[in-house]
Amino acid sequence: MWKQVPANTRQVVAVYGDQKDSPDSLVVLYEKRGTTWERTGSWPAHNAKRGWTTDHHMDDERSPVGVFTLSDAGGVLADPGSRLRYRQDDNAFASTMYWDEAHQHDFDYVIAIDYNRLKGTPPYDWTRPEGVEKGGGIWLHLDHGDGTSGCVTIPEAGMKSLLRTLDPARHPVVVMGDREHLKT
Repeated sequence: MWKQVPANTRQVVAVYGDQKDSPDSLVVLYEKRGTTWERTGSWPAHNAKRGWTTDHHMDDERSPVGVFTLSDAGGVLADPGSRLRYRQDDNAFASTMYWDEAHQHDFDYVIAIDYNRLKGTPPYDWTRPEGVEKGGGIWLHLDHGDGTSGCVTIPEAGMKSLLRTLDPARHPVVVMGDREHLKT
């Protein structure tokens, strides 16, 4: 999978899923300095409740495996210093009323993973180039302590760090999947 990282990429957010069917993972930020990849941050994380898939579909409760660009961010809260285009919108990102308290702050900060979405649009844009059935709306967002519907979650300090560090000029991508898939 690492062979799919574009040559001009200088920042990689790697999401190492514990196992194919596990919601537990680790997020690691790598930055290329000269010809060397340096690990510059890591955080405990969660992915989808049912683990990972190479054939993601809407509502399958699995996170898509692959290499995806990171181009847009946003959230309920004000921009904490993001280098990615940031859109604050407390209505578009607001969690729904029926969510329990643990999920009320999930979307305070988000980074859109460019899986089945149009780059340059707000993370909440519902345009799905590969069709609605392939799912979408896959984000890095704040952790709530357990698995997601397809997103990857990390603690608030990690989200703020990524928002302040990921630089469009460095062509950031996310490489994500269970550890077995990431070996290839």
